[in-house]
This record gives sequence, C-alpha cells and structure tokens, in this order.
Amino acid sequence: MSITVEEKSRVIKEYATKEGDTGSPEVQVAILTSRIATLTEHFKIHKKDNHGRRGLLKMVALRRKLLDYVKRKDEVRYQALIQRLGIRR
Repeated sequence: MSITVEEKSRVIKEYATKEGDTGSPEVQVAILTSRIATLTEHFKIHKKDNHGRRGLLKMVALRRKLLDYVKRKDEVRYQALIQRLGIRR
C-alpha cells in the first residue's frame, strides 16, 4: 500500500528545490500525492477497508494543510505546485 523506495526517491528528485532537499513543502506534498494515488487504487479493490480509509483521510488532510501553508507563503509557488501535480482546487 505504500510507495516503493525507488518511487519515493524519484519524486524527491523531481520536486526538490535544491540538492539534498527532502523536507520542503513541495516534496512533502508530492510524496503524499503519490501515496494517496496508491491508496485510492487499493480502495477500488478493497471496498471494505475502513481502517485504511481513515489513514487516507488523514493524509489528504495533511496535504491540504501543507498546500494552505504554501499558498499563504507564496501564491505563485502554490499555483505551480498544484499545476505540476495535477491537483484540482
């Protein structure tokens, strides 16, 4: 249900703002988006997995908080991030 190490390193490399960046909001949102997509596919098969669904909702809420932070700090950065990730808002 979680993403692979290769997938995570690819996402970090793609969304990092500088070399060795793993904690910027862009990277965190991108990793959460990847995990959310993986879980969404999981729930198409396992419809009664309510415990996992709770975790998914917590991830969506955390991503929302991080996106609100980026929007509050820099609107242009926020718009670029949601455009790159394909998140509708």
